[in-house]
Amino acid sequence: MDREEQLDFLIDYLIDERDEVIDIPTNYDEKRRFLRALMNIRMPNEVSQEFIKVQDDFLTAETLNKDLTSVEDINEVKGKLMLWQGDISTLKVDAIVNAANSKLLGCFVPLHNCIDNVIHSAAGVQLRDECNTIMKIQNRDEDVGKAKITGAYNLPSKYVIHTVGPAIPRGSKPSNDECELLANCYRSCLEVADYNGLESIAFCCISTGVFNFPQDLASEIAIETVEEYLKSHETSLKYVIFNVFTDEDYSIYKNALFGE
Repeated sequence: MDREEQLDFLIDYLIDERDEVIDIPTNYDEKRRFLRALMNIRMPNEVSQEFIKVQDDFLTAETLNKDLTSVEDINEVKGKLMLWQGDISTLKVDAIVNAANSKLLGCFVPLHNCIDNVIHSAAGVQLRDECNTIMKIQNRDEDVGKAKITGAYNLPSKYVIHTVGPAIPRGSKPSNDECELLANCYRSCLEVADYNGLESIAFCCISTGVFNFPQDLASEIAIETVEEYLKSHETSLKYVIFNVFTDEDYSIYKNALFGE
């Protein structure tokens, strides 16, 4: 199959799975967005090995065509700490951190631009399936401040570490307890990374998106928590990357890390 034939196969499979009559776009870019939307709304269910093979070939080719970044490519460094601006799903590191919700199944909103959606969309349907297996065994929602590790599938990283940050009501100031919960997110991810012997981890800006945690305060908590952990623990970690996406977050972290 060529790229478009793979795309058509994946779309047809997911539509047949839903047993619905749905109009399919004809333009390649629109069909690609349509596939992502179908993947976003798909519940974790069994899927054929043929689908997995075609999906993995398709998504892996997309990943390899992206401008991937390794730790060796990152120039802004302070000891073990690094700052990098860009799409976390293009980082070729041991683990990237996903800011998840308490169901831990990814974002079901079609084409939503949250990091949860971006990561699941690039990884493939197996990521939601693995998260679902974890949650079935746990048999309750994930606690705020905890973390779980999964495979990364078609992402360039080896693993994804999922953590649930505190959600702050819009216009409210985080309480001391909520600040501690955010710090626990970073600690839990670092502990999971160490338990698995990982050497590199990339943190997104946990809780600062739709969860409304103030960016300045969140960055202070993130940096202080990571620095304290690295000082007080024997760790396998050689690189801890603070990944930012917006220019505003980049300025905040650069000032906090390098005083610029």
